[in-house]
Amino acid sequence: MLNPEIKLEKDLQGQIYNALQGDVVKFVLKNAEYTSDSDNYWRSKMEGHCMKADENLLGGFYKLCHEVKDKLGYKEEVDFYVTGDSTINAYSIAAEGDQPDIVNVNSELFNLMSEDELRFVIGHELGHLINKDTELKRLIWFVYPPQTTCPPVALQYKIRLHDNLAELVADRYGYLACENLGACVTAFFKMASGLDLQKMEVGLGDLLIDNTKHLDFFLNGGGMSHYDHPVNPIRIEAINLFANALNQEALDKGMDQLIQILLKLGNGPLDGPMSVFIATAGIIAANIDGKVEKEEYEYILKNLSNSLIFPRDFLAQVAKGDVDKMFEQSVNQLIQYDPSLKPALLDYIVGMVLADKNITEKEVNFIYHIGQQLGLSVKEISQIFASQVQRNYVPSLDSIS
Repeated sequence: MLNPEIKLEKDLQGQIYNALQGDVVKFVLKNAEYTSDSDNYWRSKMEGHCMKADENLLGGFYKLCHEVKDKLGYKEEVDFYVTGDSTINAYSIAAEGDQPDIVNVNSELFNLMSEDELRFVIGHELGHLINKDTELKRLIWFVYPPQTTCPPVALQYKIRLHDNLAELVADRYGYLACENLGACVTAFFKMASGLDLQKMEVGLGDLLIDNTKHLDFFLNGGGMSHYDHPVNPIRIEAINLFANALNQEALDKGMDQLIQILLKLGNGPLDGPMSVFIATAGIIAANIDGKVEKEEYEYILKNLSNSLIFPRDFLAQVAKGDVDKMFEQSVNQLIQYDPSLKPALLDYIVGMVLADKNITEKEVNFIYHIGQQLGLSVKEISQIFASQVQRNYVPSLDSIS
């Protein structure tokens, strides 16, 4: 009875779609009668190089796939294929137009997987179709064609987090397809190792104990999940939570801890203090002239987005605290760890002052005051100031019109 959706995944899906002006792009493409080559490519590949399952050919597999499809309540037409491929993989592709969707299973899975494990795999791929992950990916690839352009860093982070969470959602559909936690767990380990676990005399209990050890490594700050799929310890624990949580509240609480791993962008000792410095120094500098301009706010967010997936939320949280105290603490932590950071810290503050294209006397005095607190000489402060002006200063239109 638990909801297979993850709220943060849905929120990110909406944010990415809106950031890329999804409604406008879809309207323009529809009226331009634009069609990609993607659907024709995959349809030709499947029909020309793979084996399509139907009631007469691969009838057992066909029946299993449709049992899973019916169980998950997916009403769209789907063609199921098997590709002769030794890699342990499966994938789904949402069709464009009136063609059926595609789910493909590589042949090696039939050598390793039990029937319930196959149900999990098929359910996972159908989960991507139910969750409309391909539709969002097509929009991203149209606006930012792969191999030619890249989204801004902040958007890249959100896309990667969304992709990770979408995998966890698809895993939940996989579990619903087989309702066998053990099969889900063994399927993960088989895909990771390529081993026949029964032949290797590896039991489910051993796998779960091993997974706990690896999960502890990530939970205790020892690693990050920087891929388009979450690392297996997270996926296995997420499925375990979904299968055993007594209610939605308990599930969400357990998931929050796992999602924190996915939110990590860096693992260095300066990541935390530097984010606090950027936020607090930005807030203080922006308020020197008595008014926070839009350009100043965006400058802070831009710098925070290099290390945080949700910079706006972080900045809002910092603003509620003792900003001056947090600023002082962050500066002390950064300088104690690496005194050579002093010029870079002041350079950021000068950039903040220049962000609104208007430099006041109070702001100039503030820059020299902070620079001297950092232990920099007047000459060093002036050189940093001059360098920023030369690199980045653009007069406002009001001042020259």
